[in-house]
Amino acid sequence: MSYRLGVDVGGTFTDLLLLDEESRRMVRAKVPSTPKDPSQGVLAGIAKICAAAGVDPAEVGNLLHGTTIATNAILEGKGARVGMVTTEGFRFLLQIARSHIPGGLGGWITHPKPVPLVPLELTIEARERIDKDGREMAALDEARLRRDLGVLRRAKVEAVTIAFMNAYVDGAHERRARQIVLEELPGVSVSISSEVMPEMQEYERTLTTVVNSYVRPIVAGYIHNLDRDLRGQGMSSRIHVLRSDGGLASVDTAVNLPVHLLVSGPAGGVSGALWVARQAGFANILTLDMGGTSTDVALIENGVPRVRRETTVGDVTVRASSLDVRTVGAGGGSIAHVPELTKALRVGPESAGADPGPAIYGKGGNRPTVTDADAVLGYLPDVRLAGEMSLDYAAARRAVQTIADALGVSLIEAAAGIVEIVNERMFGALRLVSVQQGYDPREFALMAFGGAGPLHANALGRLMQSWPVIIPPSPGVLCAFGDATTGLRNEASRTLIQKFTETNAADLTRRLLELAEIAGQALDRESVPRSRRTVGFEVDCRYHGQALTLPVRVDLGRLNEVGLEALARDFDAEHRKLFTFHLDEVCEMVNLRAIVEAKTATIEALEIPAAPGPDPSPARIGTSRIHADGAEMAATVYDRARLAAGHRVEGPAVVVEMDATTLILPKHAGVVDRTGCILIRPADGPSA
Repeated sequence: MSYRLGVDVGGTFTDLLLLDEESRRMVRAKVPSTPKDPSQGVLAGIAKICAAAGVDPAEVGNLLHGTTIATNAILEGKGARVGMVTTEGFRFLLQIARSHIPGGLGGWITHPKPVPLVPLELTIEARERIDKDGREMAALDEARLRRDLGVLRRAKVEAVTIAFMNAYVDGAHERRARQIVLEELPGVSVSISSEVMPEMQEYERTLTTVVNSYVRPIVAGYIHNLDRDLRGQGMSSRIHVLRSDGGLASVDTAVNLPVHLLVSGPAGGVSGALWVARQAGFANILTLDMGGTSTDVALIENGVPRVRRETTVGDVTVRASSLDVRTVGAGGGSIAHVPELTKALRVGPESAGADPGPAIYGKGGNRPTVTDADAVLGYLPDVRLAGEMSLDYAAARRAVQTIADALGVSLIEAAAGIVEIVNERMFGALRLVSVQQGYDPREFALMAFGGAGPLHANALGRLMQSWPVIIPPSPGVLCAFGDATTGLRNEASRTLIQKFTETNAADLTRRLLELAEIAGQALDRESVPRSRRTVGFEVDCRYHGQALTLPVRVDLGRLNEVGLEALARDFDAEHRKLFTFHLDEVCEMVNLRAIVEAKTATIEALEIPAAPGPDPSPARIGTSRIHADGAEMAATVYDRARLAAGHRVEGPAVVVEMDATTLILPKHAGVVDRTGCILIRPADGPSA
């Protein structure tokens, strides 16, 4: 037997999905996360899911892991102590940074400039210089470098960044400096910019390499410790970690280039949503991943998720590819409060997390959360959560009553206010990835998942006018499913600044294919045959004289048939989509990129049995009094496991399952498709 195990560590729960590649049987599990040591939650989850499936852990061949370990290191300021070596004369590079100040016209007054991850006293200068064409202007002064490294040795740095001017053209000086650092500071982790990000713009290249150094010892320690503990449980699985761009990285790549893991967790949800959308026959999807701590949203167009060339975590923005996922502090555990100064209701970003969690979990929490408000409104019927957790409704009411008392309103009004506010916050995030990027959300379906997503999805679909609202099977563990169904990915890039009039399609094709060979080396090391790979290409373009660049996908067949004019047209179209206009200027390429991915094993969705008719009464298990649209009403409660293809669930209704609860509002209906997805639309709309 061959098993793949997807593991996603969230702020509140760790989700697991075990997939039998032969029979396609899937087993799911949830356990509380252990923020102080995430590996303990992972190990507990593995023991639980293997026992539930009757599988010996030794039979699990691949463990695919989405993790927030790198993200949390930056957000919490708990990364490594980093020293930096830079070219003489550029010691203040991180302090000068870029002139962009967020916050509008008055931002410079209120914006506190982030403290660099490498302090000035841990930055040393190396006497060396390479010009923009790769010619050596000054050789590396090795004796001076060895002497100056004493500063970093005495400071007991844990990692070193080497970032020299123009090293993206020729990294020879950086590679030699790394050898010297390893000789003088044995045991220290060293990252060099020509390997982490071989592209122009010295500040972005340096900062990206510094962040790689900052999280590298922590990520390496976590992965190696997890591997050791897994082997202690009898597992010999190959571990792969989800990258920010939605692909998998080998352990070696994850350890050496952890800067590509900064949004590893949210990327799993997008990957899982993409798989479900393909099976259900939808190409344009907005994703809504609402967990216990936060909500992640993304956009998939024509079966391809949008990718950004930058990744932002807190105040740090690095030049690394990532899925265009936007995150807001709005989850089921987000805490509601009424500030004494304003007396206005606020929700989040603080979360109750896994311990103690929302009051309704009965684990000692007493602060009102979104989940508590959902319970007060009747959206969580009296069933066990995840088959194990009893719900304390009295505690939820007491918690939400504190908000009602502070606002001088009824308990139901307070709960409805909490839900409306969190819905508006998620609505704003969805507009960021759709309307703000030039997309009409009415042309997209909305797929909701995560433990809390299906409860709020119908309301978000109504706000966005995105139909149908899709509730996939096992929505609470879809991120883990995404981890389990994606493949290895690697990319290689190179700066090449040339006007389109100065080159031709044949030369560009040759350079892109060279990059594909470099990117493919990581998959060679994992023994992935070339017949099971796909290769994609991108070129960062701009108008000559412009600073802004936009990535444009390249179809080599079309490029060689039409020429560079095809690339220019695509760039014009992308520019118009984002800014409503294009310029009649010569186009210029700046960076070239090749992306190599391994094709995953074909995993087709299991089709559920068809119902004899639309009546879902065989799945009915009770009723619940709910409050929706300003009124109290009776809602029918259904067991999702008993719903069959073709069943039509009229709202108001609540559909319960092991890992999530779905709310269907009045005047809406959910139809179950052949793959088990619930497709919610207005009851009087088309295809309802």
